[in-house]
Amino acid sequence: MTMTWRRMGASLLVTAMGVAGLVSATTPDDQAAGEAQVTTWGAADDIAGGTLNDTTVRNILRTSVGGKDLRIRISNANGDQPLVTDSAYVGRQAGGSSVVPGSSRRLTFGGSTTVTIPPGAMAISDPLPGAVPALTNLTVSLHVVGTTGVITAHNRAMQHSYKSASGDHAADETSTAYQTESAAWYFVNAAIVDAPQQVQTVATLGDSITSSVGTTIDTNRRWPDILADRYTKLPEPRRLAISNEGISGNRVLGGVAKAGSAGASALARLDKDVLTKPGVRTVLLLEGINDIYAGATTDQLVAGYRQLITRVHATGRCIVGGTLTPMGSSFVYTPEKEAVRQAVNTFIRTSGEFDAVADFDAATRDPANPTRLSPTYDGGDGLHPNDAGNQAMGQAPNLNSLRCH
Repeated sequence: MTMTWRRMGASLLVTAMGVAGLVSATTPDDQAAGEAQVTTWGAADDIAGGTLNDTTVRNILRTSVGGKDLRIRISNANGDQPLVTDSAYVGRQAGGSSVVPGSSRRLTFGGSTTVTIPPGAMAISDPLPGAVPALTNLTVSLHVVGTTGVITAHNRAMQHSYKSASGDHAADETSTAYQTESAAWYFVNAAIVDAPQQVQTVATLGDSITSSVGTTIDTNRRWPDILADRYTKLPEPRRLAISNEGISGNRVLGGVAKAGSAGASALARLDKDVLTKPGVRTVLLLEGINDIYAGATTDQLVAGYRQLITRVHATGRCIVGGTLTPMGSSFVYTPEKEAVRQAVNTFIRTSGEFDAVADFDAATRDPANPTRLSPTYDGGDGLHPNDAGNQAMGQAPNLNSLRCH
């Protein structure tokens, strides 16, 4: 499938010892001209249930593009009291909750090892000198001081994270203290690197289909991951980073963040989850099925799209419309709701209001029954594509078309 423009506009985080052949630290002479910060990994803020008390969380993140001088953004955006961490480390994943020996390095914030993040706020770490390769699993471990209130997290991450026994285990490279698995990323919402200035970030804004519910956990088979894989095969100046801003159950219209919810609506979270992330130049929107399920009309959904388009364009960025994938054998389907989906897809394909179109519907539908996912791509519920379906979706966009000019 293709997309067409309609408007122009040595290993990870290792000390100088070079453990296991991973990257060494940089020097001031290594700073090249024409570099900029880009988001090499991202996740949207949601809310996890419960609280944490004197616990260390170990998140597993996968970079898209490589770069150097890694920064981690920690979010308390949905919290109701200050979040305090006094110990934060980044390393390279060896497997499960284990860290490659010798790769763990401490994060600081304004030179301090402790940071207090007020409710509704975020904090970005100081840069860690050194190179960070593309397509690499990082461990980001944070010790939470005291008891949290509402936990800012990303649910249904399709990646296990880990919670420790009581105490500070952020620097521990073994898995001994980490006996509890979780399906959420805790507090982290961006990994930022310095990359050549031509390298930009594409933020994929969507729902569970963009979060890629239905893929195999811990295998990075989400369609945005497949897209990232494709970019790493290009010469460095032509690469794009990918930041996955999907939230399961999310809608374009309505909705607020609360425990167990589908997060704030795309209209409500566009600035925080997308436009404030370094390097984002293109928004790839694939969202609307949950709105249709909730009873939204074509006109209401198109009005929401137009607001997203207007707001993205007002910042000098580009926005690509993704057609809504088939739902014909799912719990969402009725003939009336299918008619809305078809009308919405017609708007996306033909209105010319998006800068480009990614035809995910055409990439995943059953030729014998276009209202349904291809049986090869159906994750089992008629709505969420499986690993093969995400592979097809990740292969759908023309790589050159996502660069915003």
